[in-house]
Amino acid sequence: MALPLERAHEGADAVAEPIREGSPWTGLWAVVTKEMADHLTSARMHILELLILLTALGTVYAAAQNIRTTIGQDPFIFLKLFTTAREPLPAFVGFLAFLVPLIAIALGFDAVNGEFNQRTMSRVLAQPIYRDALLFGKFLAALFTLALVLTAIWLLTVGLGIVQLGLPPNGEEVARGLLFLVATIFYGGIWLAVAMVFSILFRSPATAALASIAVWLFFTVFWSIIAGILAPILRPVRFGFPEEELAQLQLEFFLLRLSPNTLYGEATLALLRPTVRALGFVLPTQLQGAILGTPLPLRQSVMLIWPQLTGLVAATILLFALGYVLFQRQEIRA
Repeated sequence: MALPLERAHEGADAVAEPIREGSPWTGLWAVVTKEMADHLTSARMHILELLILLTALGTVYAAAQNIRTTIGQDPFIFLKLFTTAREPLPAFVGFLAFLVPLIAIALGFDAVNGEFNQRTMSRVLAQPIYRDALLFGKFLAALFTLALVLTAIWLLTVGLGIVQLGLPPNGEEVARGLLFLVATIFYGGIWLAVAMVFSILFRSPATAALASIAVWLFFTVFWSIIAGILAPILRPVRFGFPEEELAQLQLEFFLLRLSPNTLYGEATLALLRPTVRALGFVLPTQLQGAILGTPLPLRQSVMLIWPQLTGLVAATILLFALGYVLFQRQEIRA
């Protein structure tokens, strides 16, 4: 719910937002347009774009050379551009899993506190723009910018793959690649929302950036270790029954899937490797056809990763909702 009027409760220097009529989303697209222009023309964004462009070109070129020399007939040879690694470069998806959070954090760590530090927040809210439109517009602008950059890199990767391999992708490969692109955008959306939450909590952009990177490092490096420690404690194997060991493994996989990195990794694995038939703990019945390398149809692969895709979208929405509540409770001062 929008807050069209804010009264000062602490001191005489608080700023009251004027009462406005009409939709609380008035001015939303003006904010989106202005913020996107700022993002796309900033030196910070140019550096990040150059970094991801160089890494994409290097990894895809190396993967294409490896595919041409080591892989014969394959109905999904084009998807291997994203998953094939060649020393010393990792696979393209590995670079994205590392770089996308950093780009998202760079777009959002000073989205709100930057307005306070420049003393422009009260001036913006004095215009016919609600808090709802301001925060949502900033988030959409950063998300659209991230989507634009990732789409450009995806198209560049596909184009370079066509030139290097000498053949175009088939329809299912294009569909799987587009779903991979969507999953990557929402994976970045999670870290963008995290950065915006810290931008609301801390007035210092440096503190917000460090806090966001600390959360990313926690889930990237330490969460798998913590999940491996917590699972035996919460579900100990007391009598050595297979049911107890299975319950412990299921709990460990559940804890691991609380990390956005795990959700994104499993989603990309099933999309870019059609022969994957199960994620996590694999039952013998789930291996039927896997020995022969029979690929799953796209529909079944999507059903397999539907919880992961839903988790990525839900985490983005919930984190933005948290930032929305925190921002609505803040008092704006001149």
